[in-house]
Amino acid sequence: MGDRKVLASAMITAFMTTFMSSALNLSIPALESFFGVSAAAIGWIVSSYTISVAALSLPMGKVADMTGRRKVFITGIIGFALISVMCIFVSNIGLLIALRALMGACSGMIFATNNAILISSYPPGMRGKVLGYSTAATYIGLTTGPVAGGFLNSAFGWRSIFVVSVLVSAAALTAALRSGYRDAETSHPAGHPDIAGALLYIFSIIASLYGMSRLGAAPGAGVILAAGLIALAVFFVYESRRDDPLMKVSMFRRSRTFTFSCLAALLNYGATFAISYTVSIYLQVIIGISSARAGLILITMPAVQALFSPLTGSMSDRVRPGLLASIGMGICMCTLLLFSRLGEGTRMVYIIMTLCLTGFGFAMFSSPNTNAILSCVDREDYGVANSIIATMRTYGQSSGMAILSVITAAMLGSGSLETSSHADILAMMHTSFMVFAVLSVIGLFFSLARDSGK
Repeated sequence: MGDRKVLASAMITAFMTTFMSSALNLSIPALESFFGVSAAAIGWIVSSYTISVAALSLPMGKVADMTGRRKVFITGIIGFALISVMCIFVSNIGLLIALRALMGACSGMIFATNNAILISSYPPGMRGKVLGYSTAATYIGLTTGPVAGGFLNSAFGWRSIFVVSVLVSAAALTAALRSGYRDAETSHPAGHPDIAGALLYIFSIIASLYGMSRLGAAPGAGVILAAGLIALAVFFVYESRRDDPLMKVSMFRRSRTFTFSCLAALLNYGATFAISYTVSIYLQVIIGISSARAGLILITMPAVQALFSPLTGSMSDRVRPGLLASIGMGICMCTLLLFSRLGEGTRMVYIIMTLCLTGFGFAMFSSPNTNAILSCVDREDYGVANSIIATMRTYGQSSGMAILSVITAAMLGSGSLETSSHADILAMMHTSFMVFAVLSVIGLFFSLARDSGK
């Protein structure tokens, strides 16, 4: 009833790629001090990774369909490990940002293939269950990243985070090589490379996210954002006219559930990704606790998520997944409003309970939403659909960081977290959480409306 080694490799890679997108969050003050740059600039160490994943997941999904999912999957793991080694020795912030972008490219190769390989190795009746485990690993990576990163930074310095990345990559590679999955079992027609479509797509994602993140901070950012959005619209028109497109636009046209589930994912990830980043700053800068202790507090969120994700994944095989996902998104919206009330005198029990509730909301939303999306497509489209899911997640995450960067630059200017007043930092946080809550309300609308049509 399925290959457990495939499940293990999917879970490890889901963990390690998302772990490295958030593991440096609690090292932000240390990185800021080490490189001597502003808080807005240091955010690019996180953003360069997520933007790269968003831009390359879909093209890598097409490459995987043409050359074999297993090949792309293993190549991504090897590249991820090698770049992690290089990050250990970097001493220039520009080089670190560039390496993080390359690491994101390797993550795009993994995101485009790991769940597609997983669901191809299990019967339909177990899809929600195994996706629940994979989704749990994804969110554990996202939310334990700051926790483990905080301990490692406190004890050994920020470079030790990349040492751990190398070790986890080695475990992922071992599991992938030992699994029984082979491309011949679920082979697809090779097709033809859509180079023009891929270049147009990559430009649209990078330009729109970069322009969004630099609004108000760099001249011409609005023009770059507009160019990216126009390019994205042109991409959809271009792809709709191709016989062998990079993205099957028809998947959006023929299923309201597929389209609205993707929009719900985009908005939910955009609204919630910056929670760990922002709360870690609050715990260290406003309250004044160590990165290690802050990590211990933040671990409550992934612990709750890990506990409930397999359960909600299994439930989504029996209960309408859109309903479960909508409940989860509603919970996340409420927690964003609760976080917007943080102040210098906020009790720790309030923070911990809100983190626990957020973890439960994540568990209710993510795997059921993924199951809802994959239930709308045929088996031969799993790779493309999985790439779209990864793109929605990472574009949302990048958008969330971009919005936070804009608010940070607008409210703190070129000042660092160390030199800004607590009042200014809290005002920045309150504004950010309220904006994210509004995004979550919009996402909840799409989530609730997904099943009102086919």
